Amino acid sequence: MIRNIQLRLSLEEAEDENMLEQKIARHLGLTASEFTFKVLRKSIDARKPTIYFNYKLAVFTKGETLDKTEYTFEYQDVSKAKPIHIIGFGPAGMWAALRCLELGYKPIVFERGKNVQDRRRDLKAINQDHIVGENSNYCFGEGGAGTYSDGKLYTRSLKRGDVRRIFESLVHHDAKEDILIDAHPHIGTNKLPKIVQNMRETILKYGGEVHFNTRVTDFNIQDNRLKSIVLQNESEITVERVILATGHSARDIFELLHKKKVALDAKSFAMGVRVEHPQEIIDSIQYHCSGHRNELLPAASYSLVEQVKGRGVYSFCMCPGGFIVPAATAPGEVVVNGMSPSKRNNLFANSGIVVEINVDEDIPKYEHFGALKGLEYQKDLERLAFTSGGRSQTAPAQRLTDFVEGRLSADLNPTSYQPGLKSAPLHSLLPKLIGSRLRTGFKAFGEKMHGYYTAEANIVGVESRTSSPITIPRTKTLEHVQIKGLFPCGEGGGFAGGIVSAAMDGERCAEAAVVGL
Repeated sequence: MIRNIQLRLSLEEAEDENMLEQKIARHLGLTASEFTFKVLRKSIDARKPTIYFNYKLAVFTKGETLDKTEYTFEYQDVSKAKPIHIIGFGPAGMWAALRCLELGYKPIVFERGKNVQDRRRDLKAINQDHIVGENSNYCFGEGGAGTYSDGKLYTRSLKRGDVRRIFESLVHHDAKEDILIDAHPHIGTNKLPKIVQNMRETILKYGGEVHFNTRVTDFNIQDNRLKSIVLQNESEITVERVILATGHSARDIFELLHKKKVALDAKSFAMGVRVEHPQEIIDSIQYHCSGHRNELLPAASYSLVEQVKGRGVYSFCMCPGGFIVPAATAPGEVVVNGMSPSKRNNLFANSGIVVEINVDEDIPKYEHFGALKGLEYQKDLERLAFTSGGRSQTAPAQRLTDFVEGRLSADLNPTSYQPGLKSAPLHSLLPKLIGSRLRTGFKAFGEKMHGYYTAEANIVGVESRTSSPITIPRTKTLEHVQIKGLFPCGEGGGFAGGIVSAAMDGERCAEAAVVGL
């Protein structure tokens, strides 16, 4: 290798497909025949009217072999190996299972939902018929919430594990190599199902087991040790090590553990609404353009935060060129989330705008629920959204300016939310704790992004599943503080906040669970 360098191209320069090679040659004083190169990192700098693409590049002597990957995944035949039982097959459970294969242990996975193909019918039922399947929906099923609700791979959890390893694992299972390069990598809800299926097939190929439509209904605990788990068909499975990776919406698991007096802690979280703009508005703000953005530029995104009355108000799970989707997990509730296809080519941009909830200070009326107080508060807002939306998956909504100025919207803007919207006075329906801070926050965001505060945007309620309202506490060895053999994991345990951080935690829990087995 000659060396690593950093270069930038203006948007106009980037329109010439040979310009990057020419700039490398000039920068190093070489001719094009002397080198080849690999893009290590690519990002966009659109802070000023002149937009730049920033590149980190590895430049090689011509003819030198370029390593395609930094990792090899050496999965072992574990068909006759000692088992590790995993409850949940979202990112935490999937990567825990894959890591078990590398460590020489047999993962046996129990997933309450269906495989990726069969989930499609249940998602159609939610969107078109307003029927919520309690075990198969946007949150439950193979791949978890990420499979059908976006696939953004951005994480701040850089100290919890090897982020690059997770990305390489996705590429190993046929994700595009772009995710190894882009500053904000994204796979897309249309691409993830096949990748998730490939990961499952790897687990099965090497002797692991994955059981769909298999909900865990009870834990048999003796002398503070997990002895067995009971499934919905009443069969009982003897276990020695269990990785609990059920996600932030498996409320029945939280309630079961609480009933059995297993240690849980209430955790602060965030709730609010999802705001939806025409994508052209966000593009015009971020790219300083009018009309259609340059075809080399992706649909623009944003990240916003404001402190209001001692609590953070911030954007969450921003989906450029995306859709708002119904993410309820039981009848009688309305929950919204966002997703983007791989091309991010829908006409709308949406993002959660949420308010921090301090469970120790902000919801005293729920104190009698103990560790479940945040969960119960969450439930009440989702029931409120269900009622005010018309008692279906139609969601209550308001024009952004009407919400801030405190008036009912006479009509609403077009939306990507398939079950439909109903005009509702969210400014008065939301608790003051959330609503007043959102109104102040939206005004501040309009000052930071001129054009953001507009009557052309809708707000849709409620965005309530940002993270788990409960932590299942564990020791430094990742085992539960009270129950031996139980390893709380991922978002459901309160130890992750997205696909990548959950995947890294799944790997760590697998490594911890096999110690001494």
